[in-house]
Amino acid sequence: MAGFVTYIKESYDELKHHVTWPTWAEGQKLMVVVAAFSVIFALAIFGVDKVLEFLMSSFFGLFN
Repeated sequence: MAGFVTYIKESYDELKHHVTWPTWAEGQKLMVVVAAFSVIFALAIFGVDKVLEFLMSSFFGLFN
């Protein structure tokens, strides 16, 4: 148990004194970039899904 407590203390010290955190403005800019790429990626996946749906329905429509 003492090893776990030491690990927590050292982790806290590392985060507090040795990690360079972005400023609030940098964090906001990065959040906008992540949100934009997430929307673009979701739209790309949606497009591929719709194309594959059309192709599969056309293919199986041949057998009706």
